[in-house]
Amino acid sequence: MAAFDYVAVDAAGRTVSGAVTASDEAAARGWLTKRRLMPLELTPARIAPRAERTGGAGRGDRLNAKTLALTTRQLATLISVSPIEEALRTLALQADRPVVRRVLEGVHAGVMEGRRLSDAMALQGQAFPPLYRAMVSAGEQSGALQPILERLADGLERDQQVRGKVITAVVYPSVLAVVALGVIAILMTFVVPKVVDQFESMNQTLPLLTRLVIGVSDLMRNWGWLFLLLLAGLIVAGVVARRRPEIRLRIDQAMLRLPVIGRLTRDLHGARMARTLSTMIAAGLPVLEGLTITARTVSNMALRQATESMGEAVREGGGLSAAMRRADVFPPLLVYMTASGESSGRLEPMLERAADYLEREFATFTAVMLSLLEPAIIVVMGGVVAMIVLSILLPILQINTLAMG
Repeated sequence: MAAFDYVAVDAAGRTVSGAVTASDEAAARGWLTKRRLMPLELTPARIAPRAERTGGAGRGDRLNAKTLALTTRQLATLISVSPIEEALRTLALQADRPVVRRVLEGVHAGVMEGRRLSDAMALQGQAFPPLYRAMVSAGEQSGALQPILERLADGLERDQQVRGKVITAVVYPSVLAVVALGVIAILMTFVVPKVVDQFESMNQTLPLLTRLVIGVSDLMRNWGWLFLLLLAGLIVAGVVARRRPEIRLRIDQAMLRLPVIGRLTRDLHGARMARTLSTMIAAGLPVLEGLTITARTVSNMALRQATESMGEAVREGGGLSAAMRRADVFPPLLVYMTASGESSGRLEPMLERAADYLEREFATFTAVMLSLLEPAIIVVMGGVVAMIVLSILLPILQINTLAMG
């Protein structure tokens, strides 16, 4: 098989360009004619199909969420003014990262070989998630590929924003807490012992607070390594235990019962599922397929089982809202709006509104919790440091009182 670059005129009189894979030039011209393209130029391709260069698709190539969102947005824009082959070729030529270029060239080669876009994406291994490919396939079947790609880009960009908020809500307080613990550990293991040495030669009974701080300091200096070793052992044991499905299920169920983390996890999963189902319904896909694909993307085992049980209930002819209610892990607002959408025949817009509301509520909740968590960590750290300083000052004040008396 050989690759050819072409410049042709389509049925609307527009000049288009791209590449085609065929056995020879005559076969390439025949391929263009079947697609109602009149070739003006046909030359050997400057970029050979990726399958010929590497011997197949790169199964290890993956696109991160940000790159996938940008690529989807660009593809949706380009296919509105040019054929899919030319759009993919343009994206491959302008890609800066080699991984992105390889993936796009592989998709382009698959399309040029006559495959559908979703099938060509499936050949790229893990580069495109199953849900993404299902949405693209639905867009191809319904003839609404460009709007579906726009919705996919919107969803991916929205996921990026949510992920950024989660990282902000978790990372900054964690770093602040680690720094605070580090400062306290330095004070207890280096500063307090040096000050205590000055008091031991005075043969005075030290205040209770000072004795407690000295005891904690000695414990950290003499047995700190043991505590660290036990902590590392617990972490390793926890990681190994989570690999067992039954233990992981119990841990995930316990996480859902936590006051803050459980609520955030349920809201995020509910928003994602509502957004996914809304997009798939708009694309003409059945709700059952949306539930099946969504369940594969859920990391929490308890929520995954709940989503799978919903799929079984819908498969048996039950309603989506009734299945949500029986699962008893989804926000009440989502259940109510789903029931309203089913009764009114407007399930797709109601799911979209529910997803918007849950995401806004998540953003507001994380902002409030972050604003409260930061000063709480600072206050706790200040209190511990003040207690250490006070334990040092009390003997000094006691000695001064005795000297003045």
